[in-house]
Amino acid sequence: MEDLKSKLKVQIIEALNLQDTKPEDIDDNAPLFGEGLGLDSIDSLELMVLLERQYHIKVEDPREGRKILQSVQSMADFIQSKQPA
Repeated sequence: MEDLKSKLKVQIIEALNLQDTKPEDIDDNAPLFGEGLGLDSIDSLELMVLLERQYHIKVEDPREGRKILQSVQSMADFIQSKQPA
């Protein structure tokens, strides 16, 4: 799980072009939107594309997407839940 979270942080930084952000700057449980990283709705679309391209997971319900994209931890939990055992 730690490897997945580290990988996700790097992917988020690359996908959203967060040039001044390092993976260690992102707390696993910090909110990605609002006070945390300060992401917006366009960023959420980019993160959904990341999930689809990198992990072959498509999120249809926007309410579910909001829950999944709360933090790096919630994204990692969701990805792990969708992986075959």
